[in-house]
Amino acid sequence: MEQSLALLFPFFLGLLQRGQGGPLEVEPPDSVVAVSLGGSQQLTCRLACADHRTPSVQWRGLDTSLGAVRSDAGSSVLSVRNASLSAAGTRVCVGSCGTLTFQRTVQLLVFAFPDQLTVSPVALVAKQDREVACTAHNITPASPEALSLSLLLGDQELEGVQALGRDVEEEPQQGEDQLLRVTERWLLPPLETPTPLTLRCQATMKLPGLKLSYQRAIPVLHRLTSPEPPVTTSAEATPELSSTHSSESPGPPPGNSSTRPCHPEIRQSPAAEGLELFCEAVCDPGVAVGWTQAPGGLEAYQRWEAGAQAWLSVPWAGCSPEGWFRCRLDPGGQMASLYLVPEICSQTTPPALWTGSLVLGLLFLVFLTYRLWKRCRPTQ
Repeated sequence: MEQSLALLFPFFLGLLQRGQGGPLEVEPPDSVVAVSLGGSQQLTCRLACADHRTPSVQWRGLDTSLGAVRSDAGSSVLSVRNASLSAAGTRVCVGSCGTLTFQRTVQLLVFAFPDQLTVSPVALVAKQDREVACTAHNITPASPEALSLSLLLGDQELEGVQALGRDVEEEPQQGEDQLLRVTERWLLPPLETPTPLTLRCQATMKLPGLKLSYQRAIPVLHRLTSPEPPVTTSAEATPELSSTHSSESPGPPPGNSSTRPCHPEIRQSPAAEGLELFCEAVCDPGVAVGWTQAPGGLEAYQRWEAGAQAWLSVPWAGCSPEGWFRCRLDPGGQMASLYLVPEICSQTTPPALWTGSLVLGLLFLVFLTYRLWKRCRPTQ
């Protein structure tokens, strides 16, 4: 028996040598590759055959009719562009050298982690506020293994905090991708210090080969201070405004002991160079409001936020912008919406052009009157 195996061994060795080849090389080499929502990623698979045969390499596991795969002799490139959540999944690279076949799998993860942290309250009062909440918006994945929220004092996690719970909710869907918001709440230890300090909420996304973090400051005050709200005045002509209220979750937010529902409200006040919008929530302490939407993006406006009050300055740049302005109450998620319809536009035609046109019109009218008078006057 052993003699027979000894005779067969060179035969099998010859078969392996006729089809021998090197292993598949995949770039990036990780078995799990993360790509941001809307981002791009290339996966390259290569194979070289040791006996100078022409290798065959091909990505599998996706619809190649879209033109996302380009294969040449010895290599195949998979391109993912404008990645959506549906692009996540397993990709398989298959290569062959003669009769030998090789295979490598890559799991593609699509994540969303924008810098959209909100805290409530936006400022803490020493010896008064004990509970704080931090929310990360438009997130995926939201599992504790992928996303963590923590409170920092300096560069270290705050000691003595008690976790009160973690909530995961769906964001209002925009497009085909459903994103999430994650809220973590803590009970704070006594914050008694003679010097001002600042806590920080930190959100960290950890995926294979990836670690991202964002922070939002939470100042600790010795007493509650807030600016006076702007005074609403009347004007001869103001833009037409329509205001609506919506609520993403029924009932008052946690911590509000009032019997009436706690909703933010938006008021407007004309200003010298535009319009001032004032969002306020008359609720118990511990709530905050913040602007979430404005025509053309929030970056185009000056904004101030202080606890349960938030301001936004709308400049008249020719015409006032048209669209929805929205602010949100945290915690609770109640929304206030205001639609701005422009009615006042600054004069875009130069005054000199208007004056010249008027003079030409008057001259033409005088000329036309004179011609009609000459034609129609009685002959003597």
